[in-house]
Amino acid sequence: MAPSFEYEDILVSNGFKRIAGVDEAGRGCIAGPLVAAAVILPADRELPWIKLLNDSKKLTEKQRDALFPEITAHCEYGTCLIDAYTIDVKGMSFCGREVLENAVKDIAPLPDSVLVDHFKLPTLNLPQIDITHGDALSLSIAAASIVAKVTRDRIMEEMDKEYPNWQFAKHKGYGTALHAKLIKQYGLSPIHRKSFCTNFI
Repeated sequence: MAPSFEYEDILVSNGFKRIAGVDEAGRGCIAGPLVAAAVILPADRELPWIKLLNDSKKLTEKQRDALFPEITAHCEYGTCLIDAYTIDVKGMSFCGREVLENAVKDIAPLPDSVLVDHFKLPTLNLPQIDITHGDALSLSIAAASIVAKVTRDRIMEEMDKEYPNWQFAKHKGYGTALHAKLIKQYGLSPIHRKSFCTNFI
């Protein structure tokens, strides 16, 4: 099933206009930041690139990189990142909601309603619908998933230059076999989530 405007239309029918889709990237990684994005799609739903939006995991890197400048040029959007150290100190449960809420707050003025992938955001004082697998069902959340994923991947490519031993550009911080091998060889870098790496050391 491709994402649609079904959930956006529920909010529109209730009088909301500036609807932000929100999603994050990097939750399952063992290194690097957690990154979230919030995106308000333009009123013109017939823009050709909107029809190409999908859950970032279902798109190739080339497709994501092509959609990213379209989204950032035509949409209101906000981003937030939380670094590995903070994730270790505060835990993923807290950081997962914090990063989503702060991505929404990065849009000025604030949206009037929110569609969020999977999570409720109880301290965000805005009408919201949380949708399981929202990145595959809502076009707004799909757009946010692309912005979050591309933003995070580019951060990890920069981290690869700073910490070349761990080859972050290849695995983007996920716990792949290559990544596990490099941790055993070089130990942990400053951007590893130590609380996530106990099985890799």
